[in-house]
Amino acid sequence: MARPHILCVEDDVEIARLLADVLEENGFAASCVGSAAEMDKVLERGGVELVVLDLMLPGEDGLSVCRRLRALSAIPIIMVTARSDQIDRIVGLEIGADDYVSKPFNSRELVARIRALLRRAAASTQAGPSRERGLGFAGWRIDPAARELHDPAGVRISLTSVEFDLLLAFCRNPGQVLSREHLLELVHGGSVGPIERSIDVHISRIRQKIEADPRDPLMIKTVRLGGYVFTPAVELD
Repeated sequence: MARPHILCVEDDVEIARLLADVLEENGFAASCVGSAAEMDKVLERGGVELVVLDLMLPGEDGLSVCRRLRALSAIPIIMVTARSDQIDRIVGLEIGADDYVSKPFNSRELVARIRALLRRAAASTQAGPSRERGLGFAGWRIDPAARELHDPAGVRISLTSVEFDLLLAFCRNPGQVLSREHLLELVHGGSVGPIERSIDVHISRIRQKIEADPRDPLMIKTVRLGGYVFTPAVELD
C-alpha cells in the first residue's frame, strides 16, 4: 500500500528536517519545500494528500498560500503557527485551513491531526454500494456520500472537510442544541485540541456560505452557554 504523501512547506531547515523525520517514522511519505514557488512545483506533479503549511514564509506568506490553495482545491491544510499568532490562526481558519498546530509542536499531536484529516478526506471518495440518501433544508441539498453541498440554484458550494462534517452533523440533528463537545463527538469521535478551540471559526465560515445574512444567522443559531442549534426542517432528498 502506498504511503500517504504529505507536503511540508517550511523555510526553517531544522524544523523541516524534524517534520520529515516524524512523518517518515509514522508511515508517511514526506516532501519538504521552503517557499510557495517550490510548493507549486510539487503540487503540479500530483499525489500530495495533505499540506502542512507554515505561516511565516519568504515571499508569498502562508496566509496568502492558504487562500490560494483553498480557492483551487479541497486538499486538507494544517497550519503551523507561533504560539503568539492567535490572530493569524483565526484568519487562517477563516480562509480555509482545516486545523492548526502551534510551535513548538508535539509530534504525536501533529501525526494525530494529519491522520484525522486524511480519514475525513478519504470519506469523500468512498461512496459504498448502499449510498446514504441526501438531505435537504431550505432549498439546499447536502449529499453525504459524494460529500457535496448544493445551494437552492443547484450550484455546488465548496466546503473544507471540517466544514462539511459540521454541517452534516447539524443536518442529522435539526432542532437540537449541540454543544461544542457534542459536535466534536458527532464529527470525529470527540478528539480535542485545535479543532475544539477553533470550532466557532469553522461554524462562522459555514454561515458565510449558507446564511443570507451571516451577521444575523437564521439557520445556525448560537445558544448562549449551550452551543448551536440548526433551525431548518431537514428532509430526505
